[in-house]
Amino acid sequence: MTNAQQEQNPSQKIDERITELGDWRGDMLSRIRGLIKEAEPDIVEEWKWRGVPTWYRDGMICTGEAYRDKVKMTFAKGASLPDPTGLFNSSLDGNVRRAIDFREGDAIDEEALSALIRAAVALNAS
Repeated sequence: MTNAQQEQNPSQKIDERITELGDWRGDMLSRIRGLIKEAEPDIVEEWKWRGVPTWYRDGMICTGEAYRDKVKMTFAKGASLPDPTGLFNSSLDGNVRRAIDFREGDAIDEEALSALIRAAVALNAS
């Protein structure tokens, strides 16, 4: 990690990560990030585990990880969240976490995802 990277705040590091991806994964991560901030304007962005965008509000809400073939949005307490539209499609057998894998060309159900984010925030606040 360069000195410039060490001096950046988490939001700047996330900006840089989105730019360096430079393909559909960067676009997807940017769209997800925008929905998170829209659903919870007081969300706090962090940069964890050597390069994972992470969002907090009274505790961890979710992460946004880019892999070769997907962008994975993992909810820290996903198993406790209502998911009436079935957004969770990964990590379904865990006791605590749940994830959504977005692949190239996937549409985002923005209304359902925003509801999931608000539910996660409410769970952390309870």
